[in-house]
Amino acid sequence: MERTEFLDLHVPGSPLILPNAWDAGAARMLESLGFSAVATTSSGFAATLARRDGGLSRDEALENCAAIVAATSLPVNADLENGYSDDPAGVAETVALAAETGVAAVSVEDCSAASGGRVYELSHAAERIAAAAEAARGAAQLVIVGRAENFLQGVPDLADTIARLQAYQEAGADVLYAPGLTSAADIRAVVSSVDRPVNVLATGACPSVEVLAELGAARVSVGGALAFTAYAAAAEAARELLGSGTYGYLPQAAAGRAIAEAAFD
Repeated sequence: MERTEFLDLHVPGSPLILPNAWDAGAARMLESLGFSAVATTSSGFAATLARRDGGLSRDEALENCAAIVAATSLPVNADLENGYSDDPAGVAETVALAAETGVAAVSVEDCSAASGGRVYELSHAAERIAAAAEAARGAAQLVIVGRAENFLQGVPDLADTIARLQAYQEAGADVLYAPGLTSAADIRAVVSSVDRPVNVLATGACPSVEVLAELGAARVSVGGALAFTAYAAAAEAARELLGSGTYGYLPQAAAGRAIAEAAFD
């Protein structure tokens, strides 16, 4: 899919619902349900390797991207954390490598997991987005998503978040994303302060998709939520088997098998 075609799916007021697939099978299943695009999830994929979020190498993340691209005809937005580098040149290299996997977009965070989630100084963060955007335009015309991580890192500074998103817009980001926003007022303030499509992370404290549409969101994603929902369902079934020795989970298993067989046909 061309860069402009993927961007055309981001419509303020009629947001792209972007589920996050943790592996190739999940991506194919989500396609079969009628979604228009999928994203990867670093936390969800890390869990499949018995690791916590932030525990992936760049090569592992890119291999997962390639597997998901190969499994679906949908455009794929790659969650590549901070680009697996603190410096702009390293981020640009990651974007160029991501282009080779066939993804349509790359999200770049403005904090470092290696430093415990430290948010980069603004000018440095903007330089990283500029490097990503330059690499994207030269590689395969990828969409760049600039992420401001303040709220997820315990720094709920709306003014700084908006300043960051505005700087990332100027640096060349095509889509803007501040995960962790939950109030309608904050989301409205962000949407009205930038001239790019805004992604909102759906959480339990977040308004419904219908309300997010009214607020002007152009995209709604879920992070690792679907992956961990699957883990919860599997754990509940396993506890029943271990505890009572009964099989009440089997109807749900049969439903899941039917979904998989339909998706993988």
